Amino acid sequence: MMKRIALAASLMLALAACQADGVSTSSTKHLAPIPPATMSLMASKGMSQNDPILMRSFKKESEIEVWKRGRDGKYALLKTYPMCRWSGQLGPKIREGDRQAPEGFYTVTPAAMNPNSQLYLSFNLGYPNEFDRAHGRTGSHLMVHGSCSSMGCFAMTDEAISEVYALSREAFASGQRGFQFQSYPFRMTAENLAKHRLDPNIAFWKNLKDGSDYFEIAKEEPRVSVVNRQYAFGGGDASVAAAVAQKRQRDEQEVAELVAKGVQPIRLVYDDGGQHQSFRQVLADNTRSDGASLAVDASARNRLGDVSRPEALAAGPQEIILAANGKPKQETSSTLAYASQKESAGQTRAGGTVQRTLAAPAATTVAQPTVQAAGGEGRSVLGRMLSLFGG
Repeated sequence: MMKRIALAASLMLALAACQADGVSTSSTKHLAPIPPATMSLMASKGMSQNDPILMRSFKKESEIEVWKRGRDGKYALLKTYPMCRWSGQLGPKIREGDRQAPEGFYTVTPAAMNPNSQLYLSFNLGYPNEFDRAHGRTGSHLMVHGSCSSMGCFAMTDEAISEVYALSREAFASGQRGFQFQSYPFRMTAENLAKHRLDPNIAFWKNLKDGSDYFEIAKEEPRVSVVNRQYAFGGGDASVAAAVAQKRQRDEQEVAELVAKGVQPIRLVYDDGGQHQSFRQVLADNTRSDGASLAVDASARNRLGDVSRPEALAAGPQEIILAANGKPKQETSSTLAYASQKESAGQTRAGGTVQRTLAAPAATTVAQPTVQAAGGEGRSVLGRMLSLFGG
């Protein structure tokens, strides 16, 4: 009886997050080999399936990168995968049930791999980590998984998670004890930092950038610790530290120049997360408008799996121009039109690799946004935005 209660409790915890645990319909999908095309790509880059890996995710761009460590101890980018779905807003996960996908530095171990996921395959990020616990943050079962449904997780297509899972499995089988998963709100470029300079999370994001800068300069996994409730990053020698400091100075100068040129501070407000632009046209071509919601047809479900809250995706993020005090200029805002986006020329279809330089979504200026909120709540996007700012 007690075993049944324990099993029921564990299943309820899973359902509270991404519903990523459970018994799968296939007992061998976790053993699928790395696809031949990816094996050839590794060979062309001087990599092998046995080499250690590292992953980086970017919410705004909706991408996950897989890096491989070579014989010289340096990491090189193997492949970039489009994210099919993430939920919430830009910013860290704070508490259980907030639909936020984590941001920070996490370690994925062999024990975190779930071959029996209800969402095809999955692995647990290990949230909350030491930093999260130092800030009193709560939540559990935050995953990278298949299908196109998210309640605080990073979702990929089944095809993509199968490949990423196989890459992880082979690295573990060759002796890697855990790989680092770096999760960011966006790529840590000067332009993104200039635009988001008044966001309440900017200090936290600059702290994440310290780790990103180290990795991009050294091409080595930074040693992560928590000091005074902040991330601290170590490793490398004095020359690496000097190069990282120089990069930080250059980036800060570029941010200052962009601000001087008139780049306006913004905040992106999502109805509920986003997805990579390569999936947007799939939804646009296979959805039926039904008032404030969208119904996904069988064709899209066959390609993407279960798509959570497609109406929230169709709305796109609201780009809010901020005043100097960090409050929104209500008379000026824009909606990034997701559903109307066409797939960029030369870009691969959903589930495959994508180029790192992607076309920006088109923007349509509106005076006073009154788009219905997802879930039939009847709240406008402006209302949701004001609530995020405490308005």
